[in-house]
Amino acid sequence: MLTDAKYAELFPSTSYNPESQCPLFGEYAQLWLNGRKIVKGTRRNYRASLNRFWMPALATKPLDKITTFELRKLIGSTEWVSPSQERTAIQHLRTMFASVVADGILSRNPAGSLELPKLGKKVIDPFEREEADQIIEWMYANLTGSLGIYACYFEFAFYTGMRPGEIIALRWDEVDTRSKVARVCRIMADGEIHERTKTGVHRDVLLNARALHALDKAREVATLRAKQRRQFPDSPYIFPPTKNFEFIQQASVTDKHFRAALVACGIRRRPQYNCRHTYASMCLTAGMKPGFVANQLGHSVQMLLSRYARWMESRADWDELAKLDTKTAPEAAPTTEQNASAEVRVLGPIGTKLVQ
Repeated sequence: MLTDAKYAELFPSTSYNPESQCPLFGEYAQLWLNGRKIVKGTRRNYRASLNRFWMPALATKPLDKITTFELRKLIGSTEWVSPSQERTAIQHLRTMFASVVADGILSRNPAGSLELPKLGKKVIDPFEREEADQIIEWMYANLTGSLGIYACYFEFAFYTGMRPGEIIALRWDEVDTRSKVARVCRIMADGEIHERTKTGVHRDVLLNARALHALDKAREVATLRAKQRRQFPDSPYIFPPTKNFEFIQQASVTDKHFRAALVACGIRRRPQYNCRHTYASMCLTAGMKPGFVANQLGHSVQMLLSRYARWMESRADWDELAKLDTKTAPEAAPTTEQNASAEVRVLGPIGTKLVQ
């Protein structure tokens, strides 16, 4: 039997164009998005990308009529705000067409060979340790009463390197101050607590003295909060906001206090996320092993090296320079005073009178 599909195969140059039985791009995109098990924020990003860049031109086209050439023309005619925006849009399209192939609708991914724009490396701009301590000190001095929870929050952020969403979602029953460990197993995203982490893997963060101090202070604030009339006097979360919410729901809540501290201390403005970068740079500059620091941050070692290599190198650089100073410095003749000091060290403890 000569079907429409067989006719098109035998006579590819014919003007006869039977209607495709393949799903339309817009139809499949909606079904695909509805069936994905992703968090609300990720779904919103996919939907925005599809609606803005791909649906206007492709929504009514059958999937099997969309070619790589057409996609290249569409990309070339689009005014992209940044390489990052273009890269994300292409990645979203690739992912959707990968499902089209997996579903057996197409035999190849027409977006699979599209080149992704190269991105410049993100500039890592941590605070100096002295700046971090100055910010924390100012907050403890100026954020009194229940507002003191934000001083605790930022001391904990600077000295654990945890992501803001992880700190917000951290509960008292996930912290063992005797073992000095905090269990990271959930995250706040889009105003909701999710029972997952960003990487999908739970991890234990070891707590140093400053992180434990922040927890002690947070306990004091929790005790004060329990005595006040509020909707959630006994929040299970360690760093609840001062208003009537169980947990911090958006970055602006902490950001206003962070910006106030920077202005008051005369410190150059940087995002509060840089508290995490500050912890990483402090650890690496102190000579800690990359594997340990990566585990603390919830990174792969590869990711750590790509982002923070210069802080690892900075310590080694000074060690190398010290070798030059040691080899090139002229040997000075010891003074009489130095000789006397050396004799005391050899013969007995300082301040001991020796018998002649």
